[in-house]
Amino acid sequence: MSSLTLVEEKYEAKYSDVRFWNKVQKVCKWAGVKVIYPALLLNYALQEKDVPLWAKTTIIGALGYFISSLDAIPDLIPIAGYIDDLSVLTTAVTIMGDHINWGVKQMATDKLQNWFGEFDEKELLDA
Repeated sequence: MSSLTLVEEKYEAKYSDVRFWNKVQKVCKWAGVKVIYPALLLNYALQEKDVPLWAKTTIIGALGYFISSLDAIPDLIPIAGYIDDLSVLTTAVTIMGDHINWGVKQMATDKLQNWFGEFDEKELLDA
């Protein structure tokens, strides 16, 4: 059983759309573009009709982990508190591959520009 599967099972119950947006708005400036971008990608991919159930389960597990305050490294620890979140989110984004289409990427980028203003999009490629 993969570590992501364990995360999915443990954190699925933590996910809700309202909890997701509350968490993102709360930590947006602290976490920065690199953490928020994969979270937004997953959230928007979850809303796509053609994403299969297995993929939605993976997304919900990863976003539940991100939302949860009880993860491997508490989010209250500056910078380090988001390293584990980033790891789980980027792993889920990698697994989603084809299910994160141009439209999903554009919605995530538009939201980032709304919140952060102008930013270097090269940062997103490193995320």
